[in-house]
Amino acid sequence: MDKVIVTGGAGFIGSHVVEELIRRDYEVSVIDNFSSGHHENIAGLPVKLYICDVADPAVINLIQSLKPDFIIHLAAQVSVARSVKDPLLDARTNVVGSLNVINAANSAGVKKVVFSSSAAVYGNPKSLPVLTSHPAEPESPYGLTKLTVENYLKMFDKFHHLSYGILRFSNVYGPRQDAEGEGGVVSIFADRIRKGTPPMIYGDGKQTRDFIFVKDVAAAAVSALRVENSFCANVSSATSVSIIRLFEIMKAVSHSDIEVLYGPERQGDIRDSTLSNEETKSILNWVPCFDLVSGLRETLGIVSGRNAAL
Repeated sequence: MDKVIVTGGAGFIGSHVVEELIRRDYEVSVIDNFSSGHHENIAGLPVKLYICDVADPAVINLIQSLKPDFIIHLAAQVSVARSVKDPLLDARTNVVGSLNVINAANSAGVKKVVFSSSAAVYGNPKSLPVLTSHPAEPESPYGLTKLTVENYLKMFDKFHHLSYGILRFSNVYGPRQDAEGEGGVVSIFADRIRKGTPPMIYGDGKQTRDFIFVKDVAAAAVSALRVENSFCANVSSATSVSIIRLFEIMKAVSHSDIEVLYGPERQGDIRDSTLSNEETKSILNWVPCFDLVSGLRETLGIVSGRNAAL
């Protein structure tokens, strides 16, 4: 049974990846500092838990001692707005923390590191849908840190033959996503719908995003472990929807009549984003199984109560 470390494994995406790994009979260890993860996300699962910050050099010895076959590196600072406000904090977690993990993976003889990158590396797209060959011109410190780690992975492969899988996620949504602070727009809308409180849309609401359900992301991340060569791929639905249309769909699915408020555009936000996943389907032998409505139904069912009738 192969051993896999999941950094950030108690978080939103990480806990779904952990469940998928267990379903596919991997031995799983989770490294998390619980800055945004939650114990209940992995409660009762057959995993070994290690509480550690990836930006702490101690994580290097920890990873070496665990002798994993693979690492899925998900631990990150994920807020674009926070990266603009505090780029040093962003870089500490996303660059220094990632370097610690990569360095440890190399010294421990790990077969492959799967890294959660982001559509943010592309910046404002010059053409849609975005291919992985599209120029990488980040518009935020967050996107810049993700691109920086991608380049470090390529360097480690060049100099040390450390195999990697870079997964550029579009906008991930689903159960367990945090609606507080800088949670994803779907989780924020779901929380406001449940509370009957009008949500805020920044800008005119016509900006578009490519939403991918978290279980599809988890399946892609685990499938990436078995790809022989290093690669970079988009993990996306390859479809786009405007933010205001997303809200209208969520209102209809949940039978809500609340209205929306509008605020100013936020620095670092991208206007439109749709990622091509045709290459990904071939590389990973993977296809997304959830369309937006079915994913939203499952998400809202969790937010509103597991037995909610939608």
